Amino acid sequence: MFIIIKTISLFIQPLAMAVRLTARLTANITAGHLLIFLIGFATLALSSISMTILVITFSILVLLIILELAIAIIQAYVFTFLVNLYLHDDS
Repeated sequence: MFIIIKTISLFIQPLAMAVRLTARLTANITAGHLLIFLIGFATLALSSISMTILVITFSILVLLIILELAIAIIQAYVFTFLVNLYLHDDS
């Protein structure tokens, strides 16, 4: 009986990890892209009002893009690290 449970566990574990990582990655990407879109749209809408507001919103947009790039690098590292841990798991 133990062998059957262990075999099922070994087949389900990669599926559970894939679903968890995919859901987390999708949520982070969607939130980041939505925020960039909204601030970019606000930058375009405010461009005719004032040059100082345009510069401020554009600066926020550039900083957000840099932050999203850093988050993407960290997520790629974490994903690679977790896959490496899983592939070298001897349990």
